[in-house]
Amino acid sequence: MAAVANLVALLSPVMAASSSSAIVADGSSFSLNGDDVSYRFHVDNSTGDLISDHFGASVSGDIPIEVTGDVNGWVNTIGRVRREFPDQGRGDFRQPAIRIRQSEGYTVSDLRYQSYTVKQGKPDLPSLPATFGTDDEVSTLIVHMYDNYSSVAADLSYSIFPKHNAIVRSANITNQGKGTSHLRGDWAREAHRERRKIEYGKQGFESATGYSSHLHNPFLAVMDPASTESNGEVWGFSLVYSGSFSVDIEKGSQGITRALVGLNPSQLSWSLGPGESLTSPECVAVYSENGVGGMSRSLHNLYRKNLIKSKFATADRPALLNSWEGLGATFNESTIYQLAKESAALGIKLFVLDDGWFGDKYPRISDNAGLGDWIPNPERFPDGLSHAVNSITALKAANTSSNLRFGLWFEPEMVNPNSTLYHEHPEWALHAGSYPRTLTRNQLVLNVALPEVQDFIIDAVSNILNSSDISYVKWDNNRGIHETPSPSTDHEYMLGMYRVFDVLTTQFPDVLWEGCASGGGRFDPGVLQYFPQIWTSDDTDAVERITIQMGTSLAYPPSAMGAHLSAVPNQQTGRTLPVDFRGHVAMMGGSFGLELDPSDMPEDDKAALPALIELAEKVNPIILTGDMYRLSLPEESNWPAVLFISEDGNTAVLFYFQINPNINHAIPWIKMQGLDSGATYRVDGNSTYSGSVLMKIGLQFPIATDYGSKVVFLEKQ
Repeated sequence: MAAVANLVALLSPVMAASSSSAIVADGSSFSLNGDDVSYRFHVDNSTGDLISDHFGASVSGDIPIEVTGDVNGWVNTIGRVRREFPDQGRGDFRQPAIRIRQSEGYTVSDLRYQSYTVKQGKPDLPSLPATFGTDDEVSTLIVHMYDNYSSVAADLSYSIFPKHNAIVRSANITNQGKGTSHLRGDWAREAHRERRKIEYGKQGFESATGYSSHLHNPFLAVMDPASTESNGEVWGFSLVYSGSFSVDIEKGSQGITRALVGLNPSQLSWSLGPGESLTSPECVAVYSENGVGGMSRSLHNLYRKNLIKSKFATADRPALLNSWEGLGATFNESTIYQLAKESAALGIKLFVLDDGWFGDKYPRISDNAGLGDWIPNPERFPDGLSHAVNSITALKAANTSSNLRFGLWFEPEMVNPNSTLYHEHPEWALHAGSYPRTLTRNQLVLNVALPEVQDFIIDAVSNILNSSDISYVKWDNNRGIHETPSPSTDHEYMLGMYRVFDVLTTQFPDVLWEGCASGGGRFDPGVLQYFPQIWTSDDTDAVERITIQMGTSLAYPPSAMGAHLSAVPNQQTGRTLPVDFRGHVAMMGGSFGLELDPSDMPEDDKAALPALIELAEKVNPIILTGDMYRLSLPEESNWPAVLFISEDGNTAVLFYFQINPNINHAIPWIKMQGLDSGATYRVDGNSTYSGSVLMKIGLQFPIATDYGSKVVFLEKQ
């Protein structure tokens, strides 16, 4: 990819030539072929190294051997070629994919090609979340490498999803010798897009928080300098992992660009005894000739169909009201019931009780007590939580025969020192010997690497879910990891957390699970394996949310985003925005909801809510399953716009916004994308235009004020 010169970061063959030739291999060359992509590499017979030949548009036939020129100076041939799995210590001075320290202290590796295996479908990764698919959807090539000097083996896995133009890679490292080897591998402003030019040298970003974090996201795109949202070559890389990670882009002395995405080496040192293995998280790589938007749509479709396991991945997202911004932690059974009753009268289908419902000896009346004691607060619920749940779920949502559903907030990975759990098990909190245990938000992190902590969390959450008719869980996490006892703890924590997620979501498949980490602090593919939606950001200001939601959509499907209409003035920014504007932004997420107390709203705003909820329910199936086109970006225009096209192509819905007033100036034309140029479309039941006119000329939408918005339906005739 020597021609690639820009990156976007989110701030955040058994197949021989058969079965559509998805994988073609002969032991010296390998080709993975998608509908519009080819990924090809070969074995250097003199060194046993794997050399990359092409990752990009679909090609067939022989590829010319790359000419590297005369080898002069300090950089030998090994440092001038595109290596598939670069190891350390033999003259390649660029960033390695893996560092291995042997028991003798050597840090040199010499991994050489041995053989390959091709499998239909895709094997699971042990204890890690991973993409999946049927034999018809995905095929897998496993290349076996071996270091004769250290007896370390590396199995490199390449899975091809042809319809998504996606290559998924992971590595499994096994110590086959007798010695031991060691492997090293902001809040409310999530997902802001950052585009940088790739210069000579190394640049990158990482999370060292223990989680994927608000600060950066485990995703990047590499693109041609001329590529845009809708045109040009783009390569997207997305790591299926929820812990600390590292992304490095290095343009070496020969002008070749190397992208490394994986575990953060400063957060991991893993000892492998004889016969032991370590499997890396997998990295999803997609290619698009249709700009950044084409890359995003490939990832969206892959993740909805071949990553998220929940039955709710593309269905049944009821409009909800969350109690937090309306009541905070000040409530009792009566006030909660009244809020639920008002919600049902508006047409809300799901009521969610947030923080503050638990704690006995240490009641959760503020954020300095109760975490870890998952027992309903007897003062707030004198007849038990189940009594309150039964009362609420007996309510009927307006204009339906459906009962109101009930959801509950948890933060199971955390503990307050003021809790029965901490007094009984202080050793369960992460700590490093006698070093002080740093409090953040008055809480500590439980060591989920410990099996006994995993079992405690599973039992505590299960007991509550079994006690009442609870159909939704908001799983929160409100601080990063400090004071780890060993450099393997962070990864062990992730493996333990994934076990907890897997057990609970398997035991309670009818519960709609939502991930949250102070908003989008853990919005990553690893969480999406188990939870079909994630709270996108604690910043609910609608203007801010346009940027955050569009940024998040670079890698993640809108169906996975929680987006709510909140009260004004907004709690984070103090800004007051029209209720329609707030609602239109929120319904661009797969989980539409309210964050407010309707009784505190202006009457006109409250009167507008039922129609906004009805509109959100109308567009929701398109948001959940359709294709997203970012027509105009908020950082580039006063008129950000997004088009969603239904899976069958028969319906499209346009979201159009005006941020600042447009005084005495031409009204902009907004050009659609992704339509059938030969078909005709009826716009909001009125005028009819051809797809070519809508895409080449566009439409105008006069808006008289600032913070104006429109939702427009296009029906294919």
